[in-house]
Amino acid sequence: MKTKSQGAKTAKNQITSVPNLDEWLEIGKIVAPQGLSGELRVYPQSDFPERFEVPGIRWLWYPGDSEPQPVELLSGRYVEGKNLCVICLAGVENRNQAEALRDYMLLVPASDRPQLGEDEYHVTDLLGMLVFMQESGELVGEVVDVISAGNDLLQVEMHQENEPVTSEKSLKTVLIPFVKEIAPVVDLSSRRIEITPPPGLLELAISR
Repeated sequence: MKTKSQGAKTAKNQITSVPNLDEWLEIGKIVAPQGLSGELRVYPQSDFPERFEVPGIRWLWYPGDSEPQPVELLSGRYVEGKNLCVICLAGVENRNQAEALRDYMLLVPASDRPQLGEDEYHVTDLLGMLVFMQESGELVGEVVDVISAGNDLLQVEMHQENEPVTSEKSLKTVLIPFVKEIAPVVDLSSRRIEITPPPGLLELAISR
């Protein structure tokens, strides 16, 4: 059966069986073609530029597919000021082939997770963590995304006590700078983040 990724040459002798997607790390999402020669624009979900610059095997996965497919990364570069990477994949040689890969995820095995320094965290570890006010212990909400924009921003879905959500649009989120001064406590074992936001920050929450 033909798939959207048929234009990409997949590497041989690689493990393609995926019993559990928790065994993989998403490093980026293909968002659009770049030019006419098959280059791809990628929204990075990794702070490690070598994921997109160092040639080697990566995996392509489209949500709903049963398993990722290995593909060879030939080259890549970071686009300053746009939070985008532009990459070349083996077998993707024109805009039509690149367009067929729109919305595909780029993955690496979880075993390929780099070692982090002190006060460094993987994005996947932060997703789903609960956020509390440090002084009062009040629940603020849950981390639903991490946005790279100079200093990382935690996108937190606000807790709505005694206010049932009737539609997705009624959910409120707020962006909280992920810096030591504002998020001094990050406890991965208890899945808890404690914050000391400046006055007015939480009032900037918007409905979505």
